Amino acid sequence: MKILDVLNEQAVLVDLKSNDKKGVLDELVAPVARMTGTGPEALVKVLMERERLGSTGIGGGIGIPHGKLQALNDLILGFGLSRSGVDFESMDGRPTYIFFLLLVPESSAGLHLKLLAQISRLLKNEDFKAQLMQATNAQEVLRIISEKDEEI
Repeated sequence: MKILDVLNEQAVLVDLKSNDKKGVLDELVAPVARMTGTGPEALVKVLMERERLGSTGIGGGIGIPHGKLQALNDLILGFGLSRSGVDFESMDGRPTYIFFLLLVPESSAGLHLKLLAQISRLLKNEDFKAQLMQATNAQEVLRIISEKDEEI
């Protein structure tokens, strides 16, 4: 599986407006809610419950909010860029700019962990992060990811 196997263009947002965690999650789940048929409030609730266990702001300007949802059949991935940065309670205390939203079926075993690891590995590449930060539309984000995307 590649990242682009689960990242739908409709779930790529290149200009997040919110400046707090809840607002960013609200924005990120909006297109995903339409795709899954699950209400955005339910999705945000799952994500906020996961955030209470520890921030998914992993540092280096990266946030990977994720959660398990009973109603899902497949992995759902979303992407968001914040030009100004968000206080996402990141491990390094710095603003978060690049977000990958991952929702997985409650019964999901290990595939989502592999996807999280692949995303994390890609985001360690500073050139890759810089290219994403310069993207102006969803197609550009998908092209940048496709150049680095590997089968897992």
